[in-house]
Amino acid sequence: MKKLIIINGPNINLLGKRETNIYGDLSFTEFFESIASKYPDVTLEHYQSNVEGELINKIQEVGYSHDGIILNAAAYTHTSIGIGDAVKAIETPVVEVHISNTFSREEFRHQSYVSPNAKGVILGFGLQSYELAIQSFLS
Repeated sequence: MKKLIIINGPNINLLGKRETNIYGDLSFTEFFESIASKYPDVTLEHYQSNVEGELINKIQEVGYSHDGIILNAAAYTHTSIGIGDAVKAIETPVVEVHISNTFSREEFRHQSYVSPNAKGVILGFGLQSYELAIQSFLS
């Protein structure tokens, strides 16, 4: 059985309330419950923090014990060398995920410190981006 974790960065806890025209009206908890039931043969966990250091700690904590990490570092994607270095330092493969197409947004969102060390990047498919990432670990 595959053991995967979704790690979400800042403001993902506001899904369903925040900029619903970009992120939709479903909370992450509601989405996670539906996706977890869709993949009963996968041990699926999730973690969210608005604090950069807590995200780094979680990446390091699971970076040698899980089969995969699905990471939506959110705004930290574009600013955190520390998160990029944490992804580089661990053995567990990481798929970088974004709900929106970051390349269709502000210029600063076109840079990622995670991408160079990720197994792959999935963006712009809404919450389905997470499911595509899960599937990438199952094939």
